[in-house]
Amino acid sequence: MRLKTGLLALLVTVTMAQANAPYTSLRPVAREDVFPVALPTFAPDRSLRPMLRPGSAYASARPAPKQPETVRRATSTRVGRVCGDRKIQGLEIGNVPGKLPGCGIRNAVKVYEVAGVKLSTPASMNCDTAKTFKSWVEGGMARAVRPMRSEVEELKIVAGYSCRTRNHKPGAKISEHGKGKAIDIAEFRFENGEVISLIDHWGSGRKGRVLRDLHKSACGPFGTVLGPESDRHHRDHFHFDTANHRGGAYCR
Repeated sequence: MRLKTGLLALLVTVTMAQANAPYTSLRPVAREDVFPVALPTFAPDRSLRPMLRPGSAYASARPAPKQPETVRRATSTRVGRVCGDRKIQGLEIGNVPGKLPGCGIRNAVKVYEVAGVKLSTPASMNCDTAKTFKSWVEGGMARAVRPMRSEVEELKIVAGYSCRTRNHKPGAKISEHGKGKAIDIAEFRFENGEVISLIDHWGSGRKGRVLRDLHKSACGPFGTVLGPESDRHHRDHFHFDTANHRGGAYCR
């Protein structure tokens, strides 16, 4: 009897508990309005590391790339008067060493223009030779080309300073080219467009006569004058140099 009474009481208690139970779970549920399901990232769009701004003290303190030495020299030099003569336009290039004994130039200049006449290729020489060259251009050359009825505008230069032996022969003496005392001319180009070329006009007509007068006019101002009739090495150009010869100038 006591057992039945206890079971009845337990059944009543369970039934009452189920009647009073909530409709939903009492476990807390995350509310999206308080704690969003997926929090947004707070990382910045770009790095917060400091960046150099143009003109900042640190940026300006960084050394600029070095300009090549050859470029600096080229931008700092200007063609102007050399050898103390405004009619000789060029560059002072200082002492030029030679690879062979006897070669080289002291206080050399690179000449671009003499007495208003351009050189097709700048020629390196010493000042004595540059001054002799200028005097001949103004005097003997100007007189010799009068039959052309036009002034010489440019000279075609085929050689200036060159450290070598005479006519490139092994064992021969050093050429005057190797001492900065010589210049070779192959053509005379005039303002009216005409050209006198040694290879084309020597011994031929009016231009040939002008070339002979040019050859003759250089003999005296220059110590050595060689032309097409001297040897096969000079058949296409004049060779002028300021070498001193015993007994006077050597002209062929």
